[in-house]
Amino acid sequence: MPPMSPQMPPSPQLPPYITDTDHRQRSLQQLRAKTTDLEKYLFLNTLKERNPAMFYDILIENMMEVGEACMNYSHIWSRPEGLYVSLEHKGRIREILRSWPAGPAARIAVVTDGSRILGLGDLGANGLPISIGKLDLYVAGAGIVPSSTLPICLDVGTNTQKYLDDPLYIGRREKRPDVKEMEEFMEEFMGAMHDVFPELLIQFEDFSTDNAFKFLDRFQNRYPCFNDDIQGTGAVVLSGFVNAAKLASEASGASLKDHKILFFGAGSSGIGVAKQLLSFFRVQGMSEEEAKARIYTVDSKGLITADREGLQQHKKFFARTDYDGPPLKKLEDIVEYVRPTALLGLSTTSKAFNEDVIKLMAQYNKRPIIFPLSNPVSLSEVDFKDALEWTDGSVIFASGSPYDPVEYPKDSGSMHEAGQGNNMYMFPGIGLGAILSKAKQVTDGMIEQASLALSSCLTDEEKDTGLVYPKLTRIREISATVALRVAREAAKEGVDNNVVFRSLSDEALLEHVKDKMWDPSKSYSRGRM
Repeated sequence: MPPMSPQMPPSPQLPPYITDTDHRQRSLQQLRAKTTDLEKYLFLNTLKERNPAMFYDILIENMMEVGEACMNYSHIWSRPEGLYVSLEHKGRIREILRSWPAGPAARIAVVTDGSRILGLGDLGANGLPISIGKLDLYVAGAGIVPSSTLPICLDVGTNTQKYLDDPLYIGRREKRPDVKEMEEFMEEFMGAMHDVFPELLIQFEDFSTDNAFKFLDRFQNRYPCFNDDIQGTGAVVLSGFVNAAKLASEASGASLKDHKILFFGAGSSGIGVAKQLLSFFRVQGMSEEEAKARIYTVDSKGLITADREGLQQHKKFFARTDYDGPPLKKLEDIVEYVRPTALLGLSTTSKAFNEDVIKLMAQYNKRPIIFPLSNPVSLSEVDFKDALEWTDGSVIFASGSPYDPVEYPKDSGSMHEAGQGNNMYMFPGIGLGAILSKAKQVTDGMIEQASLALSSCLTDEEKDTGLVYPKLTRIREISATVALRVAREAAKEGVDNNVVFRSLSDEALLEHVKDKMWDPSKSYSRGRM
């Protein structure tokens, strides 16, 4: 092999042979040398500023947690990365929004008020990395053009005293506003967003439970918006449940109508998922009341019944009216009473599904459906290995966080993979479909079609291994399929402004969607800086 000859480098400060090396591989090695999520976040953040295309190319293959970055954001902040809209901006929010460099070219915003971040609680203005991270996943998972994204944190105060006392805290040093003031602020904010960014899709992220439901109900029919915690989580769980229910019914010989679902956790995600799963029973020809009767909800006080005093509004929808015994508080007692075919966890209560609970589920079901969906792994209701052992390998399992494959039985050579009910399957495709169809709103039907699209994405190999979700490595292919179904439903309901899509065949529309997806690997030479 002849020796390399020096090239004219992009800059005289660079080594002469730098263009003959794979800088992507070098960056990956540097990333993998970091030992904590915070170090990885800081490294990737610097890479994103220096070489955005390479950052997104690497991100596609290397997803990461952002929780630690949020908790420390006031201390690691170094440069503007998004937009802060503060309570002090009331009356001039349009002026603040017009300062965003992309202007009307912005197509998607992720908006948080930092009040309920990743099970970490009220982080206030430290919540901006959540919006940034979600938009990075839109870019990586659905090819959204980076310059069209808008991360926003609503800086309306925090009720977390340690941040109010922190001299480096970058947010408003006040408690959160009362209901009336917050509603007035949100009305002005949403109206201003629509005026300044007329083609913008808004994703609400990590609002407190009451506000998450309230603002989704208030705005979803007026502006193009959706709530990932409520609708995205619900859609991805519905998709996995459709495939899991088929496997369970094949084993038991029972009808799909016979499934009963027990939800442990009744916050915005829990109730949002439960409402989405009504679709599963409605598809079987059941009425809404019949479908509701197949779903039971549990919170920290036990089985939720309609006669409980002080019951929060969002919990009333599934509150049982057919139980008149003493309060059922222990999960084991509730499982014994309900005898569900599926147990879903959205509680952020680590190890809540103990051995007794899981063994009861296996006693009542040939193939029990166990979905511990809380993030991260440290908050999961049960570990995959334990669920396999306690059910003698019969469990149909999907989690909210990734688990490594498990050999069961031990030394058998038989490897079992856990499905992961990750919202990453859902929100990028929903966003892409809504943006391309120029949807005037994101309807319940569009969310449902996104879910059904995902459930159809399993390959024969994935079905043969008993997976209920496709491999996440196929995310861009999956997002394109989801986007197609979302766009089709938008047209069916007449909420699309891009009516050209209506005349395209599914094959042509899918190709068009894929053609519109930004590809970071084509935006730079891997051998160059």
